[in-house]
Amino acid sequence: MSANLINLLIEATGQTLYMVAISALIGTVFGLPLGTFLATSQRGELLSAPLVNKVLGLVVNATRSVPFIILVVAIIPFTRMVAGTSIGTTAAIVPLTIAAIPFIARLVENAIREVDSGLIEAARAMGATPVQIIVKVLVPEALPAITLGLTLAVVSLIGYSAMVGAVGGEGLGDLGIRYGYQRFMPEVMAVVVLILIVLVQLVQSVGEWIAARVDKRAPKGRGQ
Repeated sequence: MSANLINLLIEATGQTLYMVAISALIGTVFGLPLGTFLATSQRGELLSAPLVNKVLGLVVNATRSVPFIILVVAIIPFTRMVAGTSIGTTAAIVPLTIAAIPFIARLVENAIREVDSGLIEAARAMGATPVQIIVKVLVPEALPAITLGLTLAVVSLIGYSAMVGAVGGEGLGDLGIRYGYQRFMPEVMAVVVLILIVLVQLVQSVGEWIAARVDKRAPKGRGQ
């Protein structure tokens, strides 16, 4: 493999990491509070707002139901409005983020709903407000599951980032298509796949390590 291809691989890896990191960060900023609200806003819950919960739930489900590659194409006008272009690394962040927000929201919602309801009742009996219960009880208790959920979201974004290479995005997916497929260079495709596998393994390992560290129920020494 030539030095030029090696440089292209390094550049493409950096572009992929950039896309995934920014979209995961923005997706978490919006998805975490959205998921928390969905988990606590059904009738009779801490932030009871059943109508709003239902509407937001429908929007989240609708967004998640759209295959990612179709989503990328469908929102090209919106992408162009936000990023100023519909191609390139920065433009790819827009559909990646839109896909990440509802995905993260549902993962967070499920994690919070797994918290023992007895803890909520105990906090209520002590006079805690709904916001205090969410911030000091629900989120800390659900943090290990939330961490694993975010890890899964990042892994999914790595796969999605490869898909945007087929529609004008940059990164490893674009390199694999342009060189590995269109120029019949299977060695490039093999290296691209290997890098993606390594990235996924690293993210999964780090996510599991962090989840073990924040798990208050873990035996002493776990995650050390």
